Amino acid sequence: MTARPNIPAVAAAPLAARIERQWDADIVPQLVDYIRIPAKSPHFDAQWAENGHIERAIRQAEAWVRAQPVAGMAVEIVRIAGRTPVLFFDIPATGGLPADRTVVFYGHLDKQPEMTGWREGLGPWEPVMEEGRLYGRGGADDGYAVFAALSAVMALDAEQVARPRCVGLIETCEESGSYDLPAYLDLLAPRMGSVQLVVALDSGAGNYEQLWVTTSLRGLVNGTLEVRILEEGVHSGDAGGVVPSSFRIARQVLDRIDDSRTGVVKPAAFNCDIPADRLEQARQAAAILGDATWKRFPWASSCCDDPATASIFAEPVTKDPVEVVLNRTWRAALAVTGADGLPPTHIAGNVQRPFTTLKLSLRLPPLVPAAAAAAELKRTLEADPPYRARVSFAYDQAAQGWNAPAVAPWLSAALDAASQANFGKPAAYMGEGGTIPFMGMLGAKFPDAQILVTGVLGPKSNAHGPNEFLHVPYAKKVTVATAMVVAAAR
Repeated sequence: MTARPNIPAVAAAPLAARIERQWDADIVPQLVDYIRIPAKSPHFDAQWAENGHIERAIRQAEAWVRAQPVAGMAVEIVRIAGRTPVLFFDIPATGGLPADRTVVFYGHLDKQPEMTGWREGLGPWEPVMEEGRLYGRGGADDGYAVFAALSAVMALDAEQVARPRCVGLIETCEESGSYDLPAYLDLLAPRMGSVQLVVALDSGAGNYEQLWVTTSLRGLVNGTLEVRILEEGVHSGDAGGVVPSSFRIARQVLDRIDDSRTGVVKPAAFNCDIPADRLEQARQAAAILGDATWKRFPWASSCCDDPATASIFAEPVTKDPVEVVLNRTWRAALAVTGADGLPPTHIAGNVQRPFTTLKLSLRLPPLVPAAAAAAELKRTLEADPPYRARVSFAYDQAAQGWNAPAVAPWLSAALDAASQANFGKPAAYMGEGGTIPFMGMLGAKFPDAQILVTGVLGPKSNAHGPNEFLHVPYAKKVTVATAMVVAAAR
């Protein structure tokens, strides 16, 4: 795909005016309804088909897409038996551009679970608008994507700006690792034509002041570690000092993975060298963001420091902005995200518990093979268990990371122009710590395609956590910028 020759630059103002109106009058109300649907991803709702929430979400999106006055658009919900559905739309090129050269828009409609800790007046399934922020689960991750993509196309058509053929692929399994997506890619790839550009509206932003382009994504291994030392609980006074704590054994085997003092993941199988160009981009992103790289998180207040000499807040692993960027984008990190076998503290008695079960999330550098890492994690955790305890690890997701291909000159120029027109600043480039399995899959399926991964998950938007929000003014500008980039492509 090349820059369109002899075509003047697309004016941002008319596009912005149209997109602003559509967001306010139509898209925001649609997102309000979408947030109310508890369309949890299959990993978090084993009865997703019976419960029907994913079906409600995809039917809402389908109905809205069908209702839009887009010439020649075909829309359908594609289904493969036993798998989550996909929304697919196909819009012909305009302005005499080739019919088989395609821009693919990607997004997803499934959501993470509720999570506790929402502040008073907010909740995962109750949308609330405050000062341009639409709170609720899924609006920013990633319900807005289908609406923003089609709004961008419609604005171009209304302004009679020629654009390529545009295809939308909106899945409902992303938060579970997109395990259903390969089957749909195999089914739909022949219908997509020659994919020249992929636009994935499912990523982060370092700030709300410019367009951010994601250059890499970490991989992920999710799984469950169980440590069992007894068949049933026993009196802690009787067993203490004789029966080792299952929690202590869990700590011991986790120490094989990461240093409990520094958080550094130790096995070489979970690490890789950082490419020179990504190091340079990290330095540039750190120069833009400074201390905001770590201050954007909701740190707890500290009770242990002298306010006169130290911070009154909890502190990050490092305050060096470059190291912060690299730690969250190109280095492995282990987190415990759930636990079983631990009774609530108010009913916990003097009992030596028989087992501890921990949900583990191991983020992997983009170039580390996820399947091999999953096998190595299982081997490392289960080998030679302390006290001959029963230690088992079962992984339920091994998602490959992604490193973007080199950006073509036309795309680099289009991104900068779009960012300058909408924000008055150039586009910024940075890896993200999350995982979008689709990107690795699509890169393998269409190796020659240019890829734009961007999104609205900026500071404190808190995807997956409590108080998640969509920054609506920023989302509008990202929509306009997306339209301008699509208009620059052939």
